[in-house]
Amino acid sequence: MPQLLQHQVFQSLASSPHARLERCAELNDGLALAIWRNHHDSREYHSPGHHTLTCYLDGGTGTFRRERPAEKGAPDKLCVLPAGHESAWVINGDIRLVHLYVSDERFALDALRLFDREPREMQLREHTFLDDPVQALRFRRLIALPWEEPGERLLVSSLSHELLDHLLRTQAAPRQHPLLRGGLAPQQRRLLQDYIAQHLDEPLELDDLASLVALSPYHFARMFRISFGVPPHRYLLARRLERACRLLRDSLLPLGEIALACGFASASHFSNRFRAALGGTPGQYRAAFA
Repeated sequence: MPQLLQHQVFQSLASSPHARLERCAELNDGLALAIWRNHHDSREYHSPGHHTLTCYLDGGTGTFRRERPAEKGAPDKLCVLPAGHESAWVINGDIRLVHLYVSDERFALDALRLFDREPREMQLREHTFLDDPVQALRFRRLIALPWEEPGERLLVSSLSHELLDHLLRTQAAPRQHPLLRGGLAPQQRRLLQDYIAQHLDEPLELDDLASLVALSPYHFARMFRISFGVPPHRYLLARRLERACRLLRDSLLPLGEIALACGFASASHFSNRFRAALGGTPGQYRAAFA
């Protein structure tokens, strides 16, 4: 729970005498989950550093935002609370809801994957009481899984990523007139993304990547972080793990071959990094999706 305690929305509910945490899970890759019950309460969120997707499970018909009292919640209603937003809530009656917390780094990695834009050019649109039956069904499937079981935990992680992908595809939009200072030129960013994708099976060093865009390693690391939203080593690991997950699901290659195809030094190195990021071993992941 240490990472969850850094989430302002989680902290706010945890500090309420009326809210009760049913269960929670840190998924180790910038995502976390929590199911809450609350009643006769009021909560405020002030510029949280993370994004929150909420789905009402039960009740909520007496819940509203203080500035819009005529709009009420209901089961299967969704709320999108982007990082940096401000909101004040009144909870009349009982409510049970689930939160998916998304770190800014996770948002950056997935925005880069889904859109041909820098993460700082993109933003999540704020929504209150959104209807999206597909997302509501995913949340219902998610809460039915035992989050503590290693094999099921990998399904939980995969389903959470489906929720995030759908959220970004439907609710992310370019910022209006973003002020972008520093960073890499668009053609440099695309060159690096393509080069990394084509050479994931090779040992990629910071000096080699920096030389592609004619920068010193120091300046390259700074400019990369500005444009990609994450340091080079985090971006590289995320892309390697994505390829590994795809090969584990869609091929019968031995784990050792997958490790080498994704640029890991050995099967044990692959297994250790995979477990640290996803909470289970590559073998457990393959079994979960068999």
